[in-house]
Amino acid sequence: MPFRIGNRDARRLWLDAQGLGTPLVGEPDNLAIVRRLGFVQLDTIRVVSRAHHHIIWSRNQHYREPMLNRLLAEERGVFEHFTHDASVLPMEFYSMWQRQFRRLKEKRERSKYFSSVPGADARDAIRKRIADEGPLSTHAFDTKVADRGKMWARPPHKLALDYMWYAGDLATSHRINFNKYYDLSERVIPADLLTQDPADETQIDWLCAAALDRLGFATPGEIQRFWEAVGAAEVKTWIGQATGRGGGRAGPSVMPVEVQAADGSWSNAFAAADIGARLAQTDTPTSRLRILNPFDPVIRDRTRLKRLFGFDYRVEMFVPAAKRVWGYYVYPLLEGDRFVGRIEVKGDRAEGALNVLAFWPEPGVKWSPSRWDKLDAELARFARLAEVQNVIWACNRP
Repeated sequence: MPFRIGNRDARRLWLDAQGLGTPLVGEPDNLAIVRRLGFVQLDTIRVVSRAHHHIIWSRNQHYREPMLNRLLAEERGVFEHFTHDASVLPMEFYSMWQRQFRRLKEKRERSKYFSSVPGADARDAIRKRIADEGPLSTHAFDTKVADRGKMWARPPHKLALDYMWYAGDLATSHRINFNKYYDLSERVIPADLLTQDPADETQIDWLCAAALDRLGFATPGEIQRFWEAVGAAEVKTWIGQATGRGGGRAGPSVMPVEVQAADGSWSNAFAAADIGARLAQTDTPTSRLRILNPFDPVIRDRTRLKRLFGFDYRVEMFVPAAKRVWGYYVYPLLEGDRFVGRIEVKGDRAEGALNVLAFWPEPGVKWSPSRWDKLDAELARFARLAEVQNVIWACNRP
């Protein structure tokens, strides 16, 4: 019989693995938070605070927005690249990202977006400018879009910069007002990491094991989608080896498990061989109520989210307003190991206010005075992240 993980235990393990089991207090160790998560997704939308800031803040309420750029630009604790989307990753992971540079370079060479990327001579000229002048953003160049009628059309210099960035030839030096500044990788990445290039098998093993560790338990598809840096067939081969069915290991490091969903059904997955001990060491999640970002790693895989928590959620900022079920940028509300509602809020820095635009309790959840107190406390914390003073309910408070 496979090892069975009940639904409450599955929620507990997943939230703990993602740093939401226990609220961290004191001076935030932002690199430790990024390391624990594996990566933090970057996003341009700023309704209250951009996703990357919000995600780290959810793990430590004393985090503030300038801290991430210091970690990137001054401390060189993280580097930027592409997982499922643009993200920051711990710098120490760089050597395990070498095959991802090659994979994304080859993928971009096949994509329509990069079909008109400038040739080697033009790219070399851009690289020389960066070498001579230091980090440059796209605003330092003035080539124009050739065909404005094409979707995602970009100026040639932007295509060249992105192509070299995906390939690892350029790296993000820093950001100003979220504008990316490109520099030579050898001036950003420590030399000892820049020259390491472990065998593909070593990188695949690390990527799969690191993904499973941060997921707690997972299907092969969830392991593959975590970084988006390995293929489905590569994950399948790795699971065969890690469970001892594919040879090449002294003993299994992964075991099959069954995981219970919120509706009581069971499904097959995999977990580390010490899953029993890990569960025994995982505490019950804090009862604190949290406002989570739509791009939080706990929210991002919405199929897994619904399966484990019974919480049906979708991102609607790219949905026409008339077709939205909820709103433009709606935040899930997590209390303990249960989603108790969703809320739409918007920061107005000019007026110094955090405006509550809409609120929806989850069906069957009773909003007692103590639960309202928890939400008020979290809104006050959220306002401090946005550097505003007042929380204003612009909608009727149920």
